[in-house]
Amino acid sequence: MTFSAISALSPLDGRYAPKLAALRPLTSELGYMHRRVQVEVAWFIALSDAGFAEFKPLTPGARTYLLGLVKNFSEADGEAIKTIEKTTNHDVKAVEYWIKSKFEARPELEKAGEFVHFACTSEDINNTSHGLQLRSARDVVVLPALDKIVLKLRDMAHAYADVPMLSRTHGQTASPTTVGKEMANVVVRLQAACERIAAVKILAKMNGAVGNYNAHLSAWPDFDWEAFSRKVIETHEPLGLGLTFQPYSIQIEPHDYMAELFDAVARTNTILIDLSRDIWGYVSLGYFKQRLKDGEVGSSTMPHKVNPIDFENAEGNLGLANAMLRHLSEKLPISRWQRDLTDSTVLRNMGVALGYAVLAYSSLMTGLNKLEINETAIAEDLDASWEVLAEPIQTVMRRFGLPQPYEQLKKFTRGEAMTKELMQGFIAGLAIPQEEKDRLLAMTPGSYTGKASELAKRV
Repeated sequence: MTFSAISALSPLDGRYAPKLAALRPLTSELGYMHRRVQVEVAWFIALSDAGFAEFKPLTPGARTYLLGLVKNFSEADGEAIKTIEKTTNHDVKAVEYWIKSKFEARPELEKAGEFVHFACTSEDINNTSHGLQLRSARDVVVLPALDKIVLKLRDMAHAYADVPMLSRTHGQTASPTTVGKEMANVVVRLQAACERIAAVKILAKMNGAVGNYNAHLSAWPDFDWEAFSRKVIETHEPLGLGLTFQPYSIQIEPHDYMAELFDAVARTNTILIDLSRDIWGYVSLGYFKQRLKDGEVGSSTMPHKVNPIDFENAEGNLGLANAMLRHLSEKLPISRWQRDLTDSTVLRNMGVALGYAVLAYSSLMTGLNKLEINETAIAEDLDASWEVLAEPIQTVMRRFGLPQPYEQLKKFTRGEAMTKELMQGFIAGLAIPQEEKDRLLAMTPGSYTGKASELAKRV
């Protein structure tokens, strides 16, 4: 069987592959190899500038060539590394050998070849590469996708700020809101969630096999290897990595920042699951219609169906993403003694976890862009729910000291079908100032929305 979209084991590389084109170069194995080459080259160039007599500063031509290996890294280069790995059975060593193979016929680089991967353990290269991958995935794909959702919801909050809507608490009619205010609620939550994702510092270490610079100091015992490592990690690209230095580790970077990042994404996804379910419910109530697309089929047997599939797809994939993200955040900070390999195989799936999230964001945006508000249905629902005015009536009664206002309204409305005439008849009999009585008589379910409109326009 040849590999294709329909033979792919994961739907991320099959059915949904086109929707993940932006993420694939960053978190695939090819993307991992690319970042490993970047780290090895940055370390190699930095060593040449460290002042060692045995490794003189590289010429400008050599530096340009090395940075070109990173800039022009291709799928063919990745395949060449995989070919070497068939012999080494070690992926990082294969990257080292591939870089050295690129030194052939370049005497300056051939002479310095043994400074490739100098004093490094594999995890010095891996953890930094993972950091570069995650930073790119977050900044280039995840946050921009979330920003689009936030902007869309903000537009909806403003556009529908004045459209009154019946609330439902516990599934029952409750004090009215506006459609825009409900969107604004999500905007504020998502903004805070995105800030938490963006605030996570991407940490990295390059301190050897157990975090103590043992090999480094064996070669040059008087050199400040910790300061050198920090410089490589924190110097901006392309000469450094532009990450945050992690001074303490075992063989692996502790992965606490990864747990923080994955948890932050998962919490954001939970907000979007909440949104997807709510909009699904509003579609079911008829509050929103969905724009039709020629040729689409909603059901194989019921021709009339126009299903909210985009919100269902988003909910399902957000759930898959969170299951993986939470496993990553729980497992990765745990390593037996100074190292075990359980993190390695798990980390190869971080792109899959983020992939399900990004796929969900795409589905959610598609669904949001299809929505058309049905103000008629919303208004009819409000007009059939005069019982929601029991709250303001009993509150005004409390203001003027009438006896047992809550209990009176409870007895009058609970379990009864309320109409405009019934509610206004009750108001007419209240012993309150006429001005207040007139204000209550003028109130309708559609006008009883408090500050909802103002709050919606504020976001």
